[in-house]
Amino acid sequence: MFKGKARAYTNIALIKYWGKENQALILPKNNSLSLTLDGFYTETEVLFTEEATKDCFYLDGVKQSEQATKKVTTFLNLVRERANCPFFAVVRSHNHVPTAAGLASSASGLAALAGACNQALGLNLAPKELSKLARRGSGSACRSIFGGFVEWDRGDSDETSYALPIDAQGWEQELAMIFLLINDQPKDVSSREGMQRTVETSAFYPQWVKEAQADLHIAKEAIQHHDFQKLGTVMEANALKMHATTLAAVPPFTYWSPDSLRAMNLVRSIRQAGLFCYFTMDAGPNVKVLCQKKDIAAIFEVLSSTFSDQQMVVAYAGPGIELLEMDVTK
Repeated sequence: MFKGKARAYTNIALIKYWGKENQALILPKNNSLSLTLDGFYTETEVLFTEEATKDCFYLDGVKQSEQATKKVTTFLNLVRERANCPFFAVVRSHNHVPTAAGLASSASGLAALAGACNQALGLNLAPKELSKLARRGSGSACRSIFGGFVEWDRGDSDETSYALPIDAQGWEQELAMIFLLINDQPKDVSSREGMQRTVETSAFYPQWVKEAQADLHIAKEAIQHHDFQKLGTVMEANALKMHATTLAAVPPFTYWSPDSLRAMNLVRSIRQAGLFCYFTMDAGPNVKVLCQKKDIAAIFEVLSSTFSDQQMVVAYAGPGIELLEMDVTK
């Protein structure tokens, strides 16, 4: 019997990953840059045992279907091959993140699973190697291995595609992100499906890849110089360009809802009034508002005119993956 448990936090991409160069290895078309946050996280424990006759996956205490377990098994097969482990596993995952709602639950979930497997089977992977492994489960999971600002280098092979932290000299501690939870239900078009459709059919996609690389350079400069307005401006523009690619897909689709648009317009009006804040969105309707800690109270007050307190969650820069003690009574 081999057991391990880990906690990984969500990361929100400021410069987006959108599109794969290699589906099997999950190699992206472009580099991306994220901020790991403390507001949402996943805790996952894994138990490899000769008593198990197949892999079992429990999410928030509920045993998942064979289809839902398939993705977990695919990842476990990679780990078993690496560790020469013949046993099936029982995986128990608790999401402190709404699942499949565009709040990076797959990033924290697969990063936590990678960390738990690393501990359980004694793989002793260094963070960079663990990032490569997590990437094979979910692309953005490679970034949740690290805290603060993180860049995922797309690379061109399994060995060269991984994330590494960006040293911001602690500047990330001055920032915050307000999550506007517009909808926490699973999306109609999954990230994986939407991404593939966009790459294959969107007339806007080739330009997106070029723009993303330029945006990344601007974002890294902004972080180096602690330039909040520059970072927020390029983050917001990058998100809008990503979502524009979905409107040109065949058939077209969008992750926006009417409340998403209300939120974006509200952020713009707050900025016009002299409070600097900027929005971003991933593959879902929820809006994330990047701001400075010193402005949280004032921005929160304006947002609360449209959104309830239950819809707003404030998060700060979070840590990298953490190993936890497993409850041996289970």
